[in-house]
Amino acid sequence: MKLSASDVASIVGGVVDGDKKSTITKLSKIENGDTNSLSFLGNPKYNEYLYSSSASIIIVEKNLEAKKKVNATLIRVADPNIAFSKLLEYFDNQKDKEVGFAKSAEINKESSIGNDTYIGPFSVIESGVNIGEKTRIGSSVYIGKNVVIGKNSKIYSNVSIYENSVLGDNCIIHSGTVVGSDGFGFNKDSHGKNLKVIHSGNVHIEDNVEIGSNSTIDRATLGSTIIMNGVKIDNLVQIAHNVIIGKNTCIAAQVGIAGSTVLGNDCLIGGQAGIGGHLKIGDRVHIQAKTGVLKNLASDSKVMGFPAINYMDYNKSYIHFKNFPKIMKAIDKLLKKLDV
Repeated sequence: MKLSASDVASIVGGVVDGDKKSTITKLSKIENGDTNSLSFLGNPKYNEYLYSSSASIIIVEKNLEAKKKVNATLIRVADPNIAFSKLLEYFDNQKDKEVGFAKSAEINKESSIGNDTYIGPFSVIESGVNIGEKTRIGSSVYIGKNVVIGKNSKIYSNVSIYENSVLGDNCIIHSGTVVGSDGFGFNKDSHGKNLKVIHSGNVHIEDNVEIGSNSTIDRATLGSTIIMNGVKIDNLVQIAHNVIIGKNTCIAAQVGIAGSTVLGNDCLIGGQAGIGGHLKIGDRVHIQAKTGVLKNLASDSKVMGFPAINYMDYNKSYIHFKNFPKIMKAIDKLLKKLDV
């Protein structure tokens, strides 16, 4: 794909500083960009590469003042990182122009498939499924009975979506993820045997949600496990039955959230954090990596450690904790002097 500087400026909402006819065919890092490539300067520590890069076009902050001659054509924007993200999305969308159904795909006649949709090889679409227009289903995807998927969504290969699950518009589900599997619930009978709790609810994923590879979202016992608008979930995340994730919350890799916990809007959950069941986490809560949350958290809390405590308190405590061996030696010496 070939774009001129004017084309790029139009896509990202920028202003051309240099040759408007300069063209690019690919994207590159600024430190090793070559001719006919486009790069961006989103971090001041890479400023030096602005003058040495061979990239033909570079996206920069609108008020950047060059200290030396710049050979590349510049596209000046309010935020280079956001502008480059728009360009990445543009390039990605150009790749996904294929429509239609692969011959090896199994599509039940009682399903409804929107216009300009693609379904890849060996995928299975069960009865009662409703898929919106311009949605792309990769290879070897399983979509169970009565699943609803909105328009312009993308389901990568080897995803399994169990029956009755609902996905909104503009969702992205990466390879290996399972949506709607059984929740983990058992009751002991009089003989101590584990009796399985049947989970007859579903998973409801709203619009503009992205879920990374090999994550699992369990269906509710009754009602729905809910992932609200704009949530972003990394790889290898476990979300248990009846959990609710608030709008625009971001969850990093290897997080586990136990059943029936409710997370508020705009929360940030660090990698490998664990959140207990039946808890209420407020809005804008920050949970640091490897934190264990065992009680409710008020809105705007920032916590760390296991069990979780206030982030600043944890940092203060850690100063003493890492010096604990020295402190114990000093105490031992004092006890010897006191002959205790």
